[in-house]
Amino acid sequence: MSFVITTYSIILTHEIYIQSGHLKDGVNQEGITYYNNLINELLSNGLQPFITLFHWELPQALEDEYGAFLSPKIVEDFADFVEVCFREFGDRVKHWITLNEPLPVSLQGYAHGMFPPARCSKWIRPDCEAGDSSTEPYIVSHYQLLAHAAAVNVYRDKFQSSQKGEIGIALSVPWIMPLSPSKADVDAVSRVFAFFDEWYMGPLYNGEYPAVMVEKLGDRLPKFSSRESAMIKGSFDFLGLNYYTATYVGDIPCQRENLTFLADFCALFSATRDGIPIGPQTATDWLYSYPQGILDLLEYTQEKYGDPIIYITENGINEPNDGTKALDDYFRIDFIVQHLSYIEKAIRNGIKVKGYFVWSLLDNFEWSYGYTVRWGIIHVDFKNDLKRYYKESALWLKGFFINEYL
Repeated sequence: MSFVITTYSIILTHEIYIQSGHLKDGVNQEGITYYNNLINELLSNGLQPFITLFHWELPQALEDEYGAFLSPKIVEDFADFVEVCFREFGDRVKHWITLNEPLPVSLQGYAHGMFPPARCSKWIRPDCEAGDSSTEPYIVSHYQLLAHAAAVNVYRDKFQSSQKGEIGIALSVPWIMPLSPSKADVDAVSRVFAFFDEWYMGPLYNGEYPAVMVEKLGDRLPKFSSRESAMIKGSFDFLGLNYYTATYVGDIPCQRENLTFLADFCALFSATRDGIPIGPQTATDWLYSYPQGILDLLEYTQEKYGDPIIYITENGINEPNDGTKALDDYFRIDFIVQHLSYIEKAIRNGIKVKGYFVWSLLDNFEWSYGYTVRWGIIHVDFKNDLKRYYKESALWLKGFFINEYL
């Protein structure tokens, strides 16, 4: 089985091209030139660009004007933006991701209030200036799905036949297991999968939200028109899965007051069962290594959603920002080796996994964690002109791709 480096993931930024957010106000040619040069450089080095069109950022002007993904207006503006990208770069780009991880946008930005635009109910975070954690996460995801479908529609109608590329979406899905063998906890697993996975894959696969969400949420869950449902259904050539971790869930009574997405699935999360962690913990409190979960998730996805083409679009771990052992990331090597082993098993079992991306190439600014943790296989010295050094994981991967063995 052959493994080779053939692709490089790029995130395009809406505001670089269309600063106002509206195509009618013109396009920033400098931004287009920058990415044209980057794409050409990648191709000249034998790397195919794998482009993401939205990774959690939009022009601030659209947030100020109409609330971005809280408004149906975002669908047209996003469609205009992606059309510029397809027209300018699609002759060379053959892989497009419309949205990366829509769930955390809704959860962290509109239920928790932790990420921009930091909206939530006051009872969740007193410093949230505005928001409703019981409704806004569902509104935002609704318009994210419609924006995704509109982007796919533009590509398929105007560009795909001539450019010969493919387009999909990347979803973040943990593997979920019951806290106990009880029926209540097993049922809780099904509910959490509905809210974390089927919330998006239901519309993408069959044009409808999962029945458990429709029943539970009532009017809090937006509805698709028949035209919208038809547009969303089947709107992917491939599915991107971002897999990092697994969790146990247990059943708890449903809240009747202070409604919020965070409580709507009536379940608690736990990294331990009977006092035993689900796997080794990383530098953050939410990420435990559970490699078998990637095989379980791939098998679940194949069975439930019609055997789609899959790319593992993110997989990796963070480690502490430890200057004394910055390059000796043997935990990361073990993490990658084990996950690749399970992916290889999935491929041998007939699951259509076509690619794998490590998150990430470089150490980066990690959202609320800032520079306190490091994700890269290449160390970045943020205090010394951003000098870069190979970590042991980068050297291991180099040997792996040359020798093609696990």
